[in-house]
Amino acid sequence: MLRAEKKESLKKSLTRRLQHARSRADELFEMLRDDAIYDRPIPERHRLLFYLGHFEAFDWNLICAGTLGMERFNKDFDELFAFGIDPVEGELPTDQPADWPSLDRIHEYNKRVRDSVDTALQKADLNQSSSREFHNGTVFHVAIEHRLEHAETFSYLVHWLPYEKKTSQSSLLKEPFESTPYRMLEIPAGKATLGLPRDSQSGFGWDNEFDGYTVDVPAFRIASHNINNKDFLEFVVAGGYRERSFWTEADWAWKKAAGIAHPRFWTLRDGAWFYRAMFEETPLPHSWPAYVSQAEASAYARWAGKSLPTETQYHRAAYGTPEGTERTYPWGEEEPDGHHGNLDFRRWDPTPVGSYPFGNSAFGVTDMVGNGWEWTSTVFTPFEGFEALPFTRAIRPIFLTASTTSSKEARPAPAPRSCAPHSATGSRDIIPTFIRPSGWWTTKSNEAAC
Repeated sequence: MLRAEKKESLKKSLTRRLQHARSRADELFEMLRDDAIYDRPIPERHRLLFYLGHFEAFDWNLICAGTLGMERFNKDFDELFAFGIDPVEGELPTDQPADWPSLDRIHEYNKRVRDSVDTALQKADLNQSSSREFHNGTVFHVAIEHRLEHAETFSYLVHWLPYEKKTSQSSLLKEPFESTPYRMLEIPAGKATLGLPRDSQSGFGWDNEFDGYTVDVPAFRIASHNINNKDFLEFVVAGGYRERSFWTEADWAWKKAAGIAHPRFWTLRDGAWFYRAMFEETPLPHSWPAYVSQAEASAYARWAGKSLPTETQYHRAAYGTPEGTERTYPWGEEEPDGHHGNLDFRRWDPTPVGSYPFGNSAFGVTDMVGNGWEWTSTVFTPFEGFEALPFTRAIRPIFLTASTTSSKEARPAPAPRSCAPHSATGSRDIIPTFIRPSGWWTTKSNEAAC
């Protein structure tokens, strides 16, 4: 049971984090010009307006109506902004701007929900050990994490908006884009902890982080840096998108159907490559990490004679040490800040790989958190002992049959098993992420096969 001073400290922490998450998400909507809010940058996704109401609808349905049983004041909005307007099965959404409420009504709804949630937090008895929802502030942690995760995916939707639909705020680094070549670093055999123990004292964890366990990881090698655009350009120029042998059958079929011949944010014009950054187009920045789908990342790794790291390899390289212990963060125990990496929405575009040496892992691997997500080769499946959080069971747990990402957010290890959201049509590039090859260090044949 929480002591009174600890309970108040937790409430202050949750209040601070909730306000921070709200401000980060609000910044994304402030980037939109007035005529952009009803746009749908990606055909398979909702109009941007949906997300304006979704954050608050989620909090209301989870905390106020779901946990506290408060009387609903706008049931229509609670339902509309929980799931949106469903398209006909197997088809793209066809809803029109006129099908959605006005901005004024949504803002009024959002304000009332925020006031209700804030009041609920201040009155909450976080000592209710019999209530899993309130114990240690679980429902509030869920609301905060949900908002931040959506802010990440929403930023990708905003990225696809035409430049004239966004307020001008260039975030490009005004410096030469020299490329840093990666080295293959040897990671000795050791242990990696995945997930969290059920009795963990380390704070909140999603249901897909339990039950945690420790696994022995054989020695392997991993790239010191993410694969950058210069590295990936070599694959493109070498004909990697035309060579069938580098792609699985499913990935090749997807690539052919979608007409993919290079990374989605790249454009070839008059013999030169350009990159679609958040607010302006720029000559392809060679030093930035390659921003690609899992299918493209896997094909590159095969072409390079290596592989994507497994989830256990990723954790070993990120949080392990030569001595066999594990760290809270790749760099140690210090709380993350701006000198550890490109974190917390500080920039809307990547930074050159290896820009934050103070964030290196004990093995010298760079950017293991921050600067984007990374693909692994591990399938996203439940841990043994998985149990859905009781207040989220209405949302069917989804475990993909494709490979997943390792989260790059700066939170204590072990990081959650995150999957990239996917579209109803099965597209593999809704959330492109970054790649880093790895390989066993025994023989070349094993290196290519692992």
